[in-house]
Amino acid sequence: MTSQSDPEQRAFRATFIERLPLAGNRPYLGYGGAIALSVVALWLRWEMDWAFPPGYPFLTFFPAVILSSFLFGPRPGILAGLLCGAFAWYFFVAPRVGPIITARTITSMLFYAGVVTIDIVLVHLMQRANRRLADARENVRLLAEERGQLAERAQVLFQELQHRVGNNLQMVGAVLALQLRTLKEPTARQAISDAAARLTVIGRIQRQLYSPDGRMVALDTFIRQVAEAVMASSGRPGTECRIEAEEGIDVGSESAVPIALILTEAIANALEHALPDGANGVIEIDVRREGELVALTVRDHGAGLPDGFSIDAVDSIGLRISRVLSEQLLAEYRLDNSHPGTRMALRIPAAQLVRSPP
Repeated sequence: MTSQSDPEQRAFRATFIERLPLAGNRPYLGYGGAIALSVVALWLRWEMDWAFPPGYPFLTFFPAVILSSFLFGPRPGILAGLLCGAFAWYFFVAPRVGPIITARTITSMLFYAGVVTIDIVLVHLMQRANRRLADARENVRLLAEERGQLAERAQVLFQELQHRVGNNLQMVGAVLALQLRTLKEPTARQAISDAAARLTVIGRIQRQLYSPDGRMVALDTFIRQVAEAVMASSGRPGTECRIEAEEGIDVGSESAVPIALILTEAIANALEHALPDGANGVIEIDVRREGELVALTVRDHGAGLPDGFSIDAVDSIGLRISRVLSEQLLAEYRLDNSHPGTRMALRIPAAQLVRSPP
């Protein structure tokens, strides 16, 4: 069973190893540590001489050299190697073989020098690799922080851009609404009024349409936002808009725009034709899955369509726009009587809702 302190212990060991060699800025401490380890090794070897078999004079000196190199670096390691070699030769090698310099003493000391050199080199290479690894990790951390900061800045700039685009669209809609005051011809006034309303609605929902990471928007939430924006701009506080939207359906920005425009046109038609002259009533919006399709329905409780109505023969810019947008979505667009009232039905392939931008 792993305790909660194990990750902390591993982190401490990793940090400690990466800090080696110690006392890098104070070399005298490193040399002092190497001398102390060498003296301790001599004392241990002297006190435990009775326990060691003949021919092993370096047993306690090898660890002293390795520890000095490991803890304090190659130069203190070399100093420890020289001191331990001198201690071993003077106290344990030369007195036991007779003359001070013989073939056996030379061979023994060469063996010691070779092993110590290899130990110091290996420890130095290991520590240099650790330093490079620590530097690389630090560079990665700094790059990650810089990338995170850039991402935050990009997100802020993106949101500011969306706010400005939405504000500009609403401003254009407001300018068109002001232009209505100078128009007398009914058809022109209606066209300008419709254009202003559409721009105002799209400007209000612009902030929800796009995100810097390209994530999808929940269709039920999006439909409610569009409907609320249209109803708020209609000036019909007594008209109720009932929405039944199935959850779990996502929509991308490329499909959200035409859906918003089609829904806006359907609500506007219900307010204009089913509830004329400021009359209040109910508009019902329903969104649900139907197999591989997603059905969007807008229904009112008005008088319904006139006899002989044909959507192909209607000279309405709004309906033309809705049909063109439905074709872009590869959707089926229908407008018929619902007894009572009128129903707009849009059936969209589910795959079209999450399509990628071209």
